[in-house]
Amino acid sequence: MSPVLEKSLAPAPWAPEGPATGNAHTTQEIAVIFTSIEATLSALREAGHLAGRLNARLALIVPQLVPYPLPLTHPPVSGEFNEKRFCVMAGDCRVETTVRICLCRDRDVALEAILKPHSLVVIGGHGHWWHHPEKRLAQRLRRAGHTVVLAEA
Repeated sequence: MSPVLEKSLAPAPWAPEGPATGNAHTTQEIAVIFTSIEATLSALREAGHLAGRLNARLALIVPQLVPYPLPLTHPPVSGEFNEKRFCVMAGDCRVETTVRICLCRDRDVALEAILKPHSLVVIGGHGHWWHHPEKRLAQRLRRAGHTVVLAEA
């Protein structure tokens, strides 16, 4: 399995608390898959609304491709840089968010390994879905048994 960096972020102190269910720990997790900055920000907003209604937490999944000439543990972009960048993106969420940066050779294989069976997944994309790789990714995830929500950037 690919190396995964995981960092949990508590909700911002100004964030309102979600509905009380009598259980302090939520079990539902909504996965947001990084596609591009603008699209992922839209997906995080959409997932945040869903999480509030479902009393769930978010997981920002970032498959970071490492080309074959490099060792899998030494990506072309600094791990510290990416960790800060994605933690800032996830920091605006009003619900508990975990950032998972997965160093991998193949995004689809990494997502298959990381996502739990029958996950709720939110993917951001641009305008005409039928022309974008996000649409193909959503179709692959649906065929794998996941529920996918497309959020337009």
